[in-house]
Amino acid sequence: MQQDRHSIRSFARAARLLLTTALALTCLSAAAAAQNTQIAATPPMGWNSWNHFACKVSDAVVRAAADEIASNGMKQAGYIYVNIDDCWQGKRDAQGMIQANAKFPDMKALGDYIHSKGLKFGIYSSPGPKTCANYEGSYQHETQDAQQYANWGVDYLKYDWCSAAHVYKPEQITEVYKKMHDALAATGRPIVFSLCEYGFKSVWHWGASIGGNSWRTTDDISDNWNSMSAIGFAQNGLEKFAGPGHWNDPDMLEVGNGKMNHNEYLTHMTLWCLLSAPLLAGNDLSKMTPETLATLTNPEIIALDQDTRGAQAHRISEEGPYEVWTKPLADGSAAVGLFNRGEDTEKISVQLKDIGMLGSVTVRDLWAKKDLGKFNGTFSADVPSHGVVAVRIHP
Repeated sequence: MQQDRHSIRSFARAARLLLTTALALTCLSAAAAAQNTQIAATPPMGWNSWNHFACKVSDAVVRAAADEIASNGMKQAGYIYVNIDDCWQGKRDAQGMIQANAKFPDMKALGDYIHSKGLKFGIYSSPGPKTCANYEGSYQHETQDAQQYANWGVDYLKYDWCSAAHVYKPEQITEVYKKMHDALAATGRPIVFSLCEYGFKSVWHWGASIGGNSWRTTDDISDNWNSMSAIGFAQNGLEKFAGPGHWNDPDMLEVGNGKMNHNEYLTHMTLWCLLSAPLLAGNDLSKMTPETLATLTNPEIIALDQDTRGAQAHRISEEGPYEVWTKPLADGSAAVGLFNRGEDTEKISVQLKDIGMLGSVTVRDLWAKKDLGKFNGTFSADVPSHGVVAVRIHP
C-alpha cells in the first residue's frame, strides 16, 4: 500500500511538471504571437535612401539622416525607420556570411548608432543572386543573411524581386518570399518584412499569409505628377486586403525631391495617408525646406495613416478628373479627400450620406488646421489644380 501511495505521489509530481512545462510553452507561444502582431500594427514610417541617393548611399549619409530625423521633429511625428536600400552589399566571407562594402565599414556600429537615437534600422536584399543594382543577393543564403541582419540589429527588410526572375518560375514567388520570412522569424528578432515585387501574382491576395507586413502593389514611383497620381489613384479596390500588420504599399514618398509643386506634394501625402500606406520619406533630409518638413510632419494628416482601425480609403465618387475618397476612422469620424486631377480650380462636393453620416456634422480642414463649422447633407470646397482639400468629418 505504501509503495502504491509513493507511486501515486510520483505520478502526481510528474503530471504537475508536465502541466507547468506545457503552460510555460503556451505562454511563450502566446507571447511570440503577440509580438508578431505588434510588428507594423500601423503602417511603418521612416526614411529610405533610394529615391534621392540611390547608389551614392554611405554610412555617413545614413548617419546624417538619423541625426536629422532625431532632431527635426520627424521622430516625434512617427518616422522611426532609417532604411538603407540597394548598394550596401560587399562579398561573402569564407563561411558564406554577407559583408558590407567599403562604404559601410561597420554595419553593427551603424545599427547601434541608429538605435542610440531611439530609431530603428532597415536594410535591403533580393531573393535572387543579384540585387537590382547588381550587388550580392540572398539566393541560397537566406538563413545566413537573416541571421546576419539580426546580428547587426536590423529591424526592417525590404526584399526586392529583381534577379529572382532568372532563377525562379513565377509560380514559385510565394514560397520564395515565405522562405525569407521563416528565416527572419527563426532569428527571434522582430523584423518588418516588406515585399517588393511590384504587385506580381496579385500579391495582396497572399502577402499576409506568408508573413509579409507590406507589399508593393505597383511598379516604382518617380518624382512627377503623372507617376505619383497614376499609382496612388489606382489603389481603389485593394482596401479589403489591408489592415493592422499587413499593408498595401504604393511605394515610397517623393515629397521634397523637387519635381512636383506644393499642391502636388500635398496630394501625394494626403493620398498615401488615406491609403494607410507605409510612409517612407525619400528626400535629402539635410536640405529640406520648412514647407517640405511641414508637409511630411502634419500631425493631423499623419493621424489618418496611423489610425488604429487600420482601414484603407476607397473612392466614393469620380466625375472626370475630380475624385472623392473616404477612410473610416477608429473614433467614428471619417477622413475625406477631395482631389482635383484637372487643370483648373474646381468646386468638389461630397454627399454626407455617401460616408454614412446623416444630419448635422462638423468639419475640420486638416491642412489649414482649422474647424470649418457645421454642415448638413453636403460639404463642398474649391480645390486647386492637382491639389486636395482634406477634411475630417465628425457626426
